[in-house]
Amino acid sequence: MKFRGKICEQACIKQFTSIISTLAKLAKMCTLRITSSHLYFVVMEATLSSTPGLWCELQQGHFFNEFNMEGVSPEHNEIYLELKPDNLARTLSILKSSAAVRSLKIKLTKKHSACLTFEIESPSQTSLSRLCTHDIPVTVLPRRLWAGLAEPRLPQFSVSLDLPALRLLRPVVERMRAIGPRLTVSASRSGRFVLRVESDQAVVATHFGQLRTHPAGDEPTDDDDVDSEHMFDVQVEIKPFSMFLAGDQFHPARAVCNLVEDRMLHLFLIHDDITLQYFIPACSS
Repeated sequence: MKFRGKICEQACIKQFTSIISTLAKLAKMCTLRITSSHLYFVVMEATLSSTPGLWCELQQGHFFNEFNMEGVSPEHNEIYLELKPDNLARTLSILKSSAAVRSLKIKLTKKHSACLTFEIESPSQTSLSRLCTHDIPVTVLPRRLWAGLAEPRLPQFSVSLDLPALRLLRPVVERMRAIGPRLTVSASRSGRFVLRVESDQAVVATHFGQLRTHPAGDEPTDDDDVDSEHMFDVQVEIKPFSMFLAGDQFHPARAVCNLVEDRMLHLFLIHDDITLQYFIPACSS
């Protein structure tokens, strides 16, 4: 197995760093799947059975100026690595304090154990470059575990719509976290979206309207058979929803909320050649 990639564009380095920072807020452990065309970050959640809790897909051609990989075999040309996103985020945090970075090189190495080695090249006051190297321990997953990390199958949604701007939602949800641990999310096929939190002392709700909607999987084709103003509801833990909103760090072009009534929220960030899916199960009664 071999993997080596190099990012030289400043905008791509910054975007890659923001994505890793977002992942570190959403998961303690994840699997990095490397193919010849994409990088995937996958987090499995026991409460979602065979559905990943998080699925982040990056097209390697968008980020890497150089990219070489060889999988476990010609027939199975992929690599699966288990790692802690927080370790990656701490390593890349040096990029935020650097005035300029010439390149970011990532390669799979074997030291005392398997590692992802990050080489950060920065300019110095002399004609020479300054090189900072970090080794991140990883676990190489055998092929027998790959099947459990497959791309998620999307459930049949009750309603699907674009979220309001994440920079507007974040402070609202943060204030709601101080009121109660559970959040009721409601949405209609007419573009209404409501967040509600309750406590013994108060009920607080925030309403949004005229949001762009999308055809849902179980939506009837005959509009006369469904009330577009009907509100579909799901109650979820407020903490993971709040952490998802940290995804505005990489400034996604769109954020979509797919709601399965009483079962699940499927949240989707889309930007250029990046997609991030996050699944939040409904609270148990």
